[in-house]
Amino acid sequence: MSEVHTEPYNPQGGRFAAWLFVAIFLYFWIGINPLPDISAWTPNGSAGETSNLFNQLTVLTMSAMVLTVLVLHPARSLVLRAYWPIAAVFFWLVITLYTSDTSAAAMRKLVFAGLVCLSASMLLLLPRDSNHFAKLVGFCLLAALGLSYFGVIFMPNRAIHQAWDALEPALAGDWRGHFLHKNTAAAAMVLVVFFGLYLLKERTAWLGGLLTGLALIMLVNTGGKTSAAMLPLIILMVWVLERVGSMRVPLVVGLLGILNFVVLSVSVSDSMRAFVVGLGIDPTFTDRSAIWQLGLWAVEKSPLTGYGFSSFWQSDALVYGGQAASTWAATATSGHNAYLDQLLNGGWPLLVLMVIWLIVLPGHHAGIALKRGGDPELTRLYMRIWLFVLLSSAFESYFLDNGGPLWFTMLIAVFGLRLQAHANLVDNPDHGTATLSSAVT
Repeated sequence: MSEVHTEPYNPQGGRFAAWLFVAIFLYFWIGINPLPDISAWTPNGSAGETSNLFNQLTVLTMSAMVLTVLVLHPARSLVLRAYWPIAAVFFWLVITLYTSDTSAAAMRKLVFAGLVCLSASMLLLLPRDSNHFAKLVGFCLLAALGLSYFGVIFMPNRAIHQAWDALEPALAGDWRGHFLHKNTAAAAMVLVVFFGLYLLKERTAWLGGLLTGLALIMLVNTGGKTSAAMLPLIILMVWVLERVGSMRVPLVVGLLGILNFVVLSVSVSDSMRAFVVGLGIDPTFTDRSAIWQLGLWAVEKSPLTGYGFSSFWQSDALVYGGQAASTWAATATSGHNAYLDQLLNGGWPLLVLMVIWLIVLPGHHAGIALKRGGDPELTRLYMRIWLFVLLSSAFESYFLDNGGPLWFTMLIAVFGLRLQAHANLVDNPDHGTATLSSAVT
């Protein structure tokens, strides 16, 4: 018998690590049910219990593999130290579960959200170096884009919004690719452009150019005006943030505070509505203002603890209560504003904890990373992703979302900024590969 040679297990840069990276990334960017038929969907439409069960089993399997990597990885302490703000967020969410009318369902969703965070936190420890990361992420994004274009060309009834779609026939002709909605597709294409611009600086420049070009074409055809307008704005803003030093965090917090104040005030203030109209902006923000008005009314009723994780929208008390008779917004599936939804999930304490975790700490880590000067292109990539999702979340509910590419990719950026601030790539003489070690900063 011939001798069989097996590759020793390597938690960073080995074949298992590479395949696990691809599996996790594609799960969130493509999912298990791409190109769904949404023509007959209702606001409560779903893929069914079988799909949900398979989805849960998939995440549990990936999480078990991620935990295995975490235990064996030489740089596991870097990830473990990043969990304290997440632990605070989830601890408060567990406390507020008693406010939920469906606490068991809320707990299941919360566990799922925790597994998503776990998967994203370990992803960047899998590649052996930045070149390996660039190749893996480039392959994954090319696969996702290829699937979207396949749908547009060969299955347009499932990749392009149609006039007979039950939910939003007015979107007919807008491309959505393999995503559920054109807004998600547009935001995802902006992220692909950011990755493409990063790859242009690496040895995979040809792949970066291809991804950037394909993503821009897709972005234009989605009709996602907000995402398209934000693309050059984010590039400019990150350029500014790289140069403002200690003012970085106050500027970002202030910008997000002003933006949310304006868009949410439009739903309850005539003077603010007139101001927005004067700027030539739709004061309803494509019918979001009615949802925001209902959400603000609910926050006023329970400002400290909210209504439990993911337990307000689509609840029986809301859909069949008195509010359903007075506004169509009672049938909404989310608040279309991630900051408002955190108030509904866990009140003001949760929003404060989320701001610390997702805004203050990443901004601080970005400053440390920029001072260190290690791989500035990678730091710039993470900052662009981070800032884009933060701003986009004033119009969509991305935080703690259990599916789709936006929240998952933002988590990668948040953890990535921390690694850029507190870790170095060093040679591992035992395996001949690169691994991560703590850095003194």
